[in-house]
Amino acid sequence: MKLVYAIVNNDDTYAVNKGLQKAGIRATKLSSTGGFLMAGNTTFMICCNDHEVDKVIEVLKDHSRKRKQFVPSSTVTGFDGSQSVPVEVNIGGATIFVTDIERFEQV
Repeated sequence: MKLVYAIVNNDDTYAVNKGLQKAGIRATKLSSTGGFLMAGNTTFMICCNDHEVDKVIEVLKDHSRKRKQFVPSSTVTGFDGSQSVPVEVNIGGATIFVTDIERFEQV
């Protein structure tokens, strides 16, 4: 068995959740915050059989999208300069971790 952790932008949470439900994939949702832009995310925890991992990842790819956003350059560089120029960064998509699990129970 595998445990899939998928961290998605809050803007994609609804679409990902509906996509997982439509595919018959059960997930636990947790609110989380990214460290770079300090923006809201949702972390999905999905337990599945080894042969279902590709299906889970495909649903995540189909329902989370990358987008560009302008942020102050001080956010990117870590410096607090008075001449802060907006910098375009990529956000969104999904960050996915797949781990082995020894045991899974629903009681």
